[in-house]
Amino acid sequence: MLNVGIDIGGTKIAGGVVDDTGAIIERTRVATPVDTGALAEAVAAMVHDLASRHDVGAVGVAAAGYIDRTRSVMLHSPNIDWHNEPLRAEFEARIGRPVTLENDANAAGWGEYRFGAGRGSTDMVMVTLGTGVGGAVINDGRLLIGANGSAAELGHLRFVRGGRPCGCGQNGCLEQYASGRALQRELGDIADGGGIGARLAAHRGADGIVPAADLALLLSEEDAGAVEAVRRVATALGEACGAFQAVLDPDLYVIGGGVADLGEVLLEPTRIAYETSLPGFGDRPTARFTVATLGNDAGLVGVADLAGLRSR
Repeated sequence: MLNVGIDIGGTKIAGGVVDDTGAIIERTRVATPVDTGALAEAVAAMVHDLASRHDVGAVGVAAAGYIDRTRSVMLHSPNIDWHNEPLRAEFEARIGRPVTLENDANAAGWGEYRFGAGRGSTDMVMVTLGTGVGGAVINDGRLLIGANGSAAELGHLRFVRGGRPCGCGQNGCLEQYASGRALQRELGDIADGGGIGARLAAHRGADGIVPAADLALLLSEEDAGAVEAVRRVATALGEACGAFQAVLDPDLYVIGGGVADLGEVLLEPTRIAYETSLPGFGDRPTARFTVATLGNDAGLVGVADLAGLRSR
């Protein structure tokens, strides 16, 4: 069975035809229109184009935001002007077939669970470290969506009381301490402090950011400033995962997003912080940690698979 997956981002819409093994048979992408009507039409045109060449069974659409429990209404989106928008009905009217609507982080987590790093797991938590922190929870083989549809917003766990302001309107959220933006903040603070930050300061660009390639080089040379910046972010991530363990008890944490490209440099201190934060450590099973494998395709693949499953 072939299904179409559409992943709507703030700057691009990625689409593809996905088979029942999670392989993408054909893919396409367009820039995300600013106008919401034009955006919906672009999604419909993408689906019609792909379906003209493939025998498509179901359509799934993933986007960032809070979706109601029925997976019909986009209550709020951080990147697109959607507020209490009956998005599923709008897409179905334009596409002419049933549509599955899902949060993009949930879709990515489901993709990893079914076809990526989470295969073989029964209870999995995915934490995506990008500009912010996304999350997805698989509980006993089912995607956790919550009473109101907004479960697994792991990046907005209050991590530090009275901490750094967050874009969600609260303070001290995890994503202010364990994300790509948080890593750059730590790199900048260490670079500004001199001492072990001297080489970091030398590698900053005109925008004050340490490029990813430069950071990778510094880490490969075990530069003390770079290692310390990653350790701070990894410690926050590991401590949060210790707290997640007390509530969710997963057997696996899958770490995705751009920061996860650091691999074991990130995972090793994360595991240490997790173990030291875990209630009853030493007398209870611990979860495994691994890096996501599907990359930017996870959401597209995941929502296509969810569409297929929900259409049965």
